[in-house]
Amino acid sequence: MMDVAKIKEHMDVLDSAGKKIGQVDHMEGSDKIKLTKTSSPDGKHHLVPLSWVDHVDSRVHLNKPVNDISALQKAS
Repeated sequence: MMDVAKIKEHMDVLDSAGKKIGQVDHMEGSDKIKLTKTSSPDGKHHLVPLSWVDHVDSRVHLNKPVNDISALQKAS
């Protein structure tokens, strides 16, 4: 089980190929990461499900490629 407490504000979020897709704004509930608006090309918050997280070190590494990430849920 991944330690969610390791996920901190402004950590880079990388897809499975190592491409940066955004930065952590904060945890949204207990099962989603909200990305910052400023790190998004459309200027909106996006949510990443924790089930997509492979591991966390100094960055958040996802287990999905950026093509799948394009369908991220927009946060209100």
